[in-house]
Amino acid sequence: MADIPIDWVNVNWLYVAVLAVFVFVTTFVADVLSFQHRGMAALLSAIFFAVIFVFWSYYPHHLPLPTTLNAEQAQQAEPAGMPSQAQAPQRPRNPVTDITPPKNPVTDVTPPKPQ
Repeated sequence: MADIPIDWVNVNWLYVAVLAVFVFVTTFVADVLSFQHRGMAALLSAIFFAVIFVFWSYYPHHLPLPTTLNAEQAQQAEPAGMPSQAQAPQRPRNPVTDITPPKNPVTDVTPPKPQ
């Protein structure tokens, strides 16, 4: 087991369990519908699972359950120092790069020196 390059801690076990339940239900239903014919049961089970998996993964049902592994990987892949898209960008600390316009340009701008 030590030679397998799988990080068992980061496996989304709820997602695995949901898919296992789907396989169990589809296999049971296919077995009942095929009257104990193993080839037909396997075919029906694969078709039923594909239908349920596509519905579960791509239909916008807005349930707080896992749908894909991509969303979780995208959150983990974001560097810690980078702000997320939801946060407002920070203003620069260097006044030279601060492009905020003055409050009143007529009174806040120093007039040129007379020559």
